[in-house]
Amino acid sequence: MTRLLGCDFSSSPSKRKQIVIAWGEAAGERVLLKQLQFFSSLQDFSECLHTPGPWVGGFDLPFGLPRELVETLAWPTDWLACMQHFAQLSRDDVRSQFAQFCNARPVGGKFAHRATDLPANSSPSMKWVNPPVAFMMHAGVPLLRQAGVHLPGLHEGDKQRVALEAYPGMWARRVLQKQSYKNDAAAKQTTERWLARKNLLHALVWGHDDVPVRLKLSSAMADTLVDDASGDSLDAVICMMQAAWAQQQFLKGDPLYGLPHGMDRLEGWIVNA
Repeated sequence: MTRLLGCDFSSSPSKRKQIVIAWGEAAGERVLLKQLQFFSSLQDFSECLHTPGPWVGGFDLPFGLPRELVETLAWPTDWLACMQHFAQLSRDDVRSQFAQFCNARPVGGKFAHRATDLPANSSPSMKWVNPPVAFMMHAGVPLLRQAGVHLPGLHEGDKQRVALEAYPGMWARRVLQKQSYKNDAAAKQTTERWLARKNLLHALVWGHDDVPVRLKLSSAMADTLVDDASGDSLDAVICMMQAAWAQQQFLKGDPLYGLPHGMDRLEGWIVNA
């Protein structure tokens, strides 16, 4: 049986802010959550990526940069060559070059976007603050490449270990609209956000018109997800469910796991966007 994996990623994990991995498997028409794992270092996360397959994983970090940015900076437009160039830069270099790009553009259009950003309502993958998704890509994509996993539409690898770009905020908004359900700051971990996590989990379990996969889990695991005020555990589970949706598309005969066949093979695409 193919296992399912969801990852809430951090570019600088620590004991305070860990990388969370949710493991599950298909159970009839639902996805059964089996286990949560927590990693305080990129090395431990890297070792997890070598877990033998078959598994399909959804990872909450960008897999590509906007074509407009890449071409403006005169970087390679082949995905692998671009990611290799990107990985060789320091974070200071990334910040400096991206800031120069933004400074040359008009107010209201500072950042370049990927085609997937509009349907997913996601942050530009070149953002280095609030949230620093560019640094997440800078830390995470090299580890995926080094682990030899398969990145559908982007890079051939071990097809028993499949990695896809996921985005939990997309499904959360389908249920909660603009209501916030998480915050890392203790002072902002309110009853309202606790209720929002509870409502979001309820929709994932019992069904929602805009969420195409349903979740199955123990009551103890449900309490863990709702009580994690950072939202990291719940986000990992949503990524797992997005991976489950992608696996369903593969089983229906789609080798790209539901990604658009006409997508830009430099930029990549978010699952189910």
